[in-house]
Formats: sequence, structure tokens, C-alpha cells
Amino acid sequence: MSILVDTNSRIVVQGITGKEGSFHAQRCIDFGTNVVAGVTPGKGSTLFMDSVPIFDTLEQAVEKTQPNVSIIFVPAPFAPDAILEAAENEIPLIICITEGLPVQDTIRVVRYIERKPVRLLGPNCPGIISPGDKCKVGIMPASIHKAGKVGVVSRSGTLTYETVQQLSELGIGQSTCVGIGGDPVSGTTFADILEMFQNDPETDAVVLIGEIGGTKEQLAADYIKNNFKKPIASLIVGQTAPKGKRMGHAGAVVTGPAALASEKIAALRDAGAFIINTPSEIGATVEKMLNT
Repeated sequence: MSILVDTNSRIVVQGITGKEGSFHAQRCIDFGTNVVAGVTPGKGSTLFMDSVPIFDTLEQAVEKTQPNVSIIFVPAPFAPDAILEAAENEIPLIICITEGLPVQDTIRVVRYIERKPVRLLGPNCPGIISPGDKCKVGIMPASIHKAGKVGVVSRSGTLTYETVQQLSELGIGQSTCVGIGGDPVSGTTFADILEMFQNDPETDAVVLIGEIGGTKEQLAADYIKNNFKKPIASLIVGQTAPKGKRMGHAGAVVTGPAALASEKIAALRDAGAFIINTPSEIGATVEKMLNT
């Protein structure tokens, strides 16, 4: 079993004919994902990979193919409108891969979708993969994943891949791996995903990868302390980052005491999480946690 996506997921790719959209849509299909439609204005009535119908508008794609997941590869200036279009068509899960969205635009989008029966993952995220259900909706390398019972949730795409690689090399499979995105404002939080993992009978433990900036990790710690009953290991990166200097992600900026790695680590340790000290120790720490 997995969270958010599975064998019943029907995917529409917004921006399917662009360089990134076409490349990753093909990789998703190769993995086994059920891509039912693509959207590119002006390319309607054509096919992607000789089998996936392309539509001029998302409304047409929804009417003809009934997708329940949208993945967005639209350039940053147009991505907010693409998210809003997906929300207006009430696609239950919207995954925005695009990075570089202005924070004000993301705030506007998140406020709008709060009134809709939809969930936004991202923006600036690698997506989601369920190895056991053969469903990948994102840009992660499928070959490193192994089906199992450890959930992974992360703000960093690269560290998601590193985590999965180490787990798989130790024979530790994953139930679902979720990237929530590194921007300061995002549609889905750590706590949201942890609640889903808590309710998933096929997830026995979780790895959480956080970083400096914001308070998402502290909110996750609050949820873990009060509601999460499964073993959880956590890595917080950016411990040596200088104050006020941007480190990679738009959200990875130390702007106050709460944004410091030390504060996040302390909150997660107090909540009962196993603390992973460095990225090289992810696999070993999770293995130790599972054997405790």
C-alpha cells in the first residue's frame, strides 16, 4: 500500500511536449505509471509516444480522460496559472515540479486551493514515487528504489535520492517517497505527510529530511510528539550555514533562531526522533532504528 498515488492513479502532464515534460513523462510511463493525457496549448489532437492524447486545455483533458493526478512541467512564469487551472478542474492531487515561482504567487495559489477539494505537492519538488505500486509521478531516478515499508519525506530532491540509495543498498525498501519542495511556501507540509504515513498500515517507519529555514520541521516535531506512533529518523542539513546566506533552496535561509538547524534538531530529538548526524549516516541510522 502507498500514500497519495497507486495503481489507480490516472496522470495528466501539463507541459508534456516541453523538454523536461516530455523527458520525465516518458520515464514515468516506462516505470509503469498510467499517464492518460497531456496538455500543451496548440498541440491538441496529437499523441505523445504514439499513445497518450494531447489536449489544448486541461478542461478538455479532464472531460475526456478523467485524470486524478496532475504533474506540472510548465515554466515558472506560467506555473501558478497551471496550478490554478488544475485546482479549478478539481484534480485531487496536483504536483508542481517547476522551481523559481515567486513566493507571492505561491501564497496566492495556496490560499485559493484551500477552498478547493485538492492537494498541492510543491512547487519546486521532485514529486512522489511508490515502488511497490509501480507509480512514479516526478523526476526521481526509478532504478534506485526498492519496494518496502519505510516512508520517506523530504524538502530536498537530491537528499531524497541519497536517502533512497542508502536504504536500498541495505535492503531496506520504501513504501512511498515524497518530496514536499524546498520553497518557503508549499502546498503540503511534513505534518500532512506524516499523518498519511501514520494511517498507512504498509508503512512501518519513516525517514524525514529537513533543512534550515522556516519552521516546517518544528511543526513536524509537534505532530510527531503528539500523534505519530511509528519509528522515525530525521536528518537536518545546513548545520554550518552562515546566518542570512541562502543555501540552495529558496527556503533554506536562516532568518531567525527557529530557522537554525540546531533548533530543528532539538525539537525533533525532543519529539523522540532518531537523529541522523550527517548524510553519510542515513542508511546506518535507519538500520539501527529498525533493529531497536
